[in-house]
Amino acid sequence: MQPSILYSLLAFALPAVVSAASDDSKGKKENHVPCTIRSPTSGAFFDLNPLHVILPDDPKKASKDARNESWSARGYDYGANFTINFCGPVVENLTNVQGVDEARWQNVSAFYELDGKTFSIGQQNAEPVFRGRKLVLNYTDGSPCPEVPTSSLLSRGIVGDDDDDDDKDDKHKDKDEDGDDKKSRKGGSKEPSSKLARRKNTIISLLCSTDPLAPLNTVSFVASPDSCTYIFEARSSAACGGIEVAKQQLGPSGVFGVIALIAVIVYVVGGCVYQRTVMHQRGWRQLPNYSLWAGIASFVSDMFVILFSSCARFLPGRKGYNRVGNNFNNGSSAGRRGRSNSDDENRLIDQLDEEWED
Repeated sequence: MQPSILYSLLAFALPAVVSAASDDSKGKKENHVPCTIRSPTSGAFFDLNPLHVILPDDPKKASKDARNESWSARGYDYGANFTINFCGPVVENLTNVQGVDEARWQNVSAFYELDGKTFSIGQQNAEPVFRGRKLVLNYTDGSPCPEVPTSSLLSRGIVGDDDDDDDKDDKHKDKDEDGDDKKSRKGGSKEPSSKLARRKNTIISLLCSTDPLAPLNTVSFVASPDSCTYIFEARSSAACGGIEVAKQQLGPSGVFGVIALIAVIVYVVGGCVYQRTVMHQRGWRQLPNYSLWAGIASFVSDMFVILFSSCARFLPGRKGYNRVGNNFNNGSSAGRRGRSNSDDENRLIDQLDEEWED
């Protein structure tokens, strides 16, 4: 009897455990936290959210170490300093950003100011990527890049194709004279514009900093070859990687409640199995410590009856004072009936005595 009960319990418990495990794995895939990534080579978990600067709703409740401005980087010979935030827009209030719609000003994650103008070098992005072993964060769709003549790009030839390069050079020199021939070779297309529709973008390489005395994050400007792509280097302890800490779904009270529930289930199921298989009990007596629980139940019921019966005395009657009169009348009638019955008994005794004397 005992093995069959255990097998049935396992049959009910195993599907629940399997479903809970599958739900947990699905939840981990779906609940992706922004600004986090796992290394495909080492498996280390990287969380860059500590670098994300957010202004508190109530400045008075902010901690002492909380930042109230975005990260900055000196441009040195570039002629301007840069302001950057990680995985979110900068906290500064931007106005009149060059070449960016006003609705997107609040999404700028990196910018600089030059000659009284504000230039965006990328919109917010909360998804870091790995380039080999390098952790990189990219921002794109900034302000338009400076105008670059197409001649500076077309002059770059392909190695091993000298004849074509010479022909292109001759045609560029005689562009005004041979414009019609050029259009005919391009299939009637117009002459290429001297402007390229490129926008500023930012590449941030994040490096690990293990110095305990170093600040949380240090951003350095590396280079900008064409004033269109800006390369930065950020050293931070947040870029060192570690172990992903799962968020606890239950609070302390919830954990205690689960433990207590499991203990109660084990107590009831184990006691029932023991009472049924070893003590050969049936019915309610299969419960562990049945006499104890039955005594507690009877005590509670008795206390319930005593309390409610004592409270019922203070409740008024349904008919008010009429009930007292009725009781009085009922008592008087009962007294009269009692007297008549005693008289009849005395008469009967007297008759019996007379008969015995005769």
